[in-house]
Amino acid sequence: MRPIPLVDVKAQYEPLLPRIREAIDGVLASADFILGPNVAAFEREAAAYLGVREAVGVANGTDALVLVLDALGVGPGDEVICPAFTFYATAEAVARRGATPVFADVDAATMNLDPEDVAARVGPRTKAIIGVHLFGRPAPTGELAQLGVPVIEDAAQAFGSPEIGRMGIASTFSFYPTKNLFALGDGGLVSTDDPELAERVRMLRFHGSRDKVDFELLGYNSRLDELQAAVLRIFLSELDSWIAERREAAMRYADLGLGAACELPEDEPGHAYHLFVCRSPERDRIRAALKEASIGCAVYYTTPLHLQPALSYLGYRAGSLPGTEQLARENFSVPLWAGIDADTQERVVSAVQAAAPVAS
Repeated sequence: MRPIPLVDVKAQYEPLLPRIREAIDGVLASADFILGPNVAAFEREAAAYLGVREAVGVANGTDALVLVLDALGVGPGDEVICPAFTFYATAEAVARRGATPVFADVDAATMNLDPEDVAARVGPRTKAIIGVHLFGRPAPTGELAQLGVPVIEDAAQAFGSPEIGRMGIASTFSFYPTKNLFALGDGGLVSTDDPELAERVRMLRFHGSRDKVDFELLGYNSRLDELQAAVLRIFLSELDSWIAERREAAMRYADLGLGAACELPEDEPGHAYHLFVCRSPERDRIRAALKEASIGCAVYYTTPLHLQPALSYLGYRAGSLPGTEQLARENFSVPLWAGIDADTQERVVSAVQAAAPVAS
């Protein structure tokens, strides 16, 4: 029986290959590879799609976070609150700026930050809160913004959700090839309604300069590639239909009875379903069964950020964040992409049900 991948990126871009090749040929013909017209056009189109004033293309999603933190003046002596149940880059970006990551617990049902726990950790040194829209589900940005601290939306996994980019001071995105809006390599974006913040990010992405002559800041070399921008413009035009297909597939998992064998991710209108991440105390048995059936499965953040070796200096111990640690033990994802068919999903559901006790 044919293997089922966790994500089939090729299935999404293969129908677009003629347009992709034409766009790449256009860049090759122009020989304009760095901060060219496609980057400028994609920035305009992305800003319009997100409903914000400014968008700045950068090299990747991690750099997007670092650049925003730098532009906000975050540095040594400052604290930034963030979840520990997320990819390492969220806290890594804070530590790279010399600031201290302060980990708050998550709501096990939503897998996003618990606003009450965040509120308990806000102190005089808190310079920002990073709310991660995990797996495509919007974080409670509105509640976080009411705490009186600038909120950065880490939306690396949520491009395409209509709920993002409205409450935070800036949003950051990754175009890693498995994301909802993906590049054929690395890429990232910063969006904001603050023109001054956007201008500072633009300077920082190019060594702190506006004109390549005078260097006003100590910056970085972090520019969105012109070839990737040309491809991203094509994919952005397809994104709404891709998100609709992801949501349809997510609802189909529920209709097929997957929820009888595990806890499904909670749905809400803004969920972009970057991944379909479920929960079960039988996670390891389910994962082994899916592997045996040649069905893609992944688990995420099994060592949460507060327990990562590189961040041990922060002093967290096992048991510090119970919601986070429960999710680390129980989460697993099943195949999902735009265009996955019902027969494939039925096979996934059958394998999970065979491995896990069906709820009565």
